[in-house]
Amino acid sequence: MLSLSNLKPAKGSIKNRKRVGRGNASGHGTYSTRGLKGQKSRSGVSGLKRLGMKPMLLNLPKKRGFTSLRDKDQVVNLVALNQNFKDSAVISSKTLLKAGLISDASSSVKLLGQGELKLKQLQVVKIKVSAAAKEQIEKLGGKIIA
Repeated sequence: MLSLSNLKPAKGSIKNRKRVGRGNASGHGTYSTRGLKGQKSRSGVSGLKRLGMKPMLLNLPKKRGFTSLRDKDQVVNLVALNQNFKDSAVISSKTLLKAGLISDASSSVKLLGQGELKLKQLQVVKIKVSAAAKEQIEKLGGKIIA
């Protein structure tokens, strides 16, 4: 029966560590796997190649350019509002999500002034608006609520 008192590791899973500098009969005597003279053969010198910043920098992938940590705004044009909303509608990130114009209501949204707005008295709630879009919305009697 298997119990804690008679557990053993699988055969071949445990190897004895390499014992260096224990005489020539061990196969690792005389120079103890350090080769002949030189700084790295002396005692008190640890892996010089692995120290410092440069080796780490050389191992990093070289990618060009810059990627920002900030998410980009989801963009909605005024033409899309004409097709999906009616006069005096309230436009927020939730209503834009329901209309299928954006993919995520929690990230930022911006209205751009591409195309001509035909809807009157729109209320834009908590959405960024470009200057051109703001001008068209206010011209048709709409409000932008921050």
